[in-house]
Amino acid sequence: MSEAVVHNGTAYLAGQVGAIGSSVADQTREALAEIEHLLERVGSSRSRLLMAQIWLADMADFEEMNRVWDDWIDGHEPPARATGEARLADPGYKVEIIVTAAL
Repeated sequence: MSEAVVHNGTAYLAGQVGAIGSSVADQTREALAEIEHLLERVGSSRSRLLMAQIWLADMADFEEMNRVWDDWIDGHEPPARATGEARLADPGYKVEIIVTAAL
């Protein structure tokens, strides 16, 4: 699996997660930091986001995750976004974030 694929001026990132067992806020911060790193690696940035999909293990964590997201996106044009609940790959994961960005 590739962490990031670039095609025709668009970067598609694999889902990013934080450390198992930490809070949803900490996992969200860690996932967003990794997204930022991957975007920089392919020549993009969070200011070029087109779409985000956020999967929560429990929708009760929405507000906590969303506060971190709002702080991270602050000052940048927010992308189209969907948030849903799903059983994630490991029971310790609370959030997984997938983004698409322009180069």
